[in-house]
Amino acid sequence: MSPVIKRKGERFTLPSKYLLFVLTVLCTLMMLVTFGTDVFNRPLNVVVGYVVVPFQQGIEKVGGWLSHRSEELVQIRTLLDENAQLKAELAALIEENTLLQQDKYELNKLRELFALDGQYAEYNKVGARIIGRDSGNWYSSFLIDKGEEDGLAVDMNVIAEGGLVGRITSVGPNWARVTSIISDNVHVSAMTLSTEDNMTVTGDLKLMAEGCITFSQLVDGQDKVMEGDKVVTSNISDKYLPNILIGYISTINKDANNLTKSGEIIPAVDFEHLGEVLIITDMKQAVVE
Repeated sequence: MSPVIKRKGERFTLPSKYLLFVLTVLCTLMMLVTFGTDVFNRPLNVVVGYVVVPFQQGIEKVGGWLSHRSEELVQIRTLLDENAQLKAELAALIEENTLLQQDKYELNKLRELFALDGQYAEYNKVGARIIGRDSGNWYSSFLIDKGEEDGLAVDMNVIAEGGLVGRITSVGPNWARVTSIISDNVHVSAMTLSTEDNMTVTGDLKLMAEGCITFSQLVDGQDKVMEGDKVVTSNISDKYLPNILIGYISTINKDANNLTKSGEIIPAVDFEHLGEVLIITDMKQAVVE
């Protein structure tokens, strides 16, 4: 069919099949031109160079920064987890070390008590732990965790660290109170170990601040007693067993009567740091008999 040409004043109409043919030819030509030449590439490259490339570079920078930050966050989280784990391990090690130190301290104390037990092997003894004391820096009066149920009684002697601590002054079923020789107005009949000259040892809490207690009524006519001599409990003591070390003479002064001497003694026991003691269950009266 040939195209219909209308007269002037009438609208021109092109059949659809011819229109489709024309568009197909036009598209084919443009494809050939596009693939065979760079007529359209140049304008597009210019647009891409000024718009797309900077935008893409910006996206890459932002993406790189976000990736870097993400890695840093992962590393921080890992470090925080490792830090928490190390803190937990450190706390466990500190606790273990503390327990080991306590065990070492208790072992050393037990060794001292064992040595003390051998030093006074002729007496029967019971070990006890101090569970309380009166106010102040010194163990002038304190409680132990043994009592009547363990065979303890009033006036039993108490020793520690190689020397005399004091005696039991009251006792309960599972506790006992010990009054030490450093307490005010406590008197112990004593003697020098080298010369067996008698004296009276008296407690003095104020003087204990200097680490000493006092002695008096020492009769030493031949001036044989010297500083550093050992002082022990005497045979004439009514409550204390004989030959238990009290301490060492630190000063000697002649009294105004020129007949007796007095002075100071450094106790053998550290009355500021006590933890465990030994109670001699043999009574003075029973030993004398």
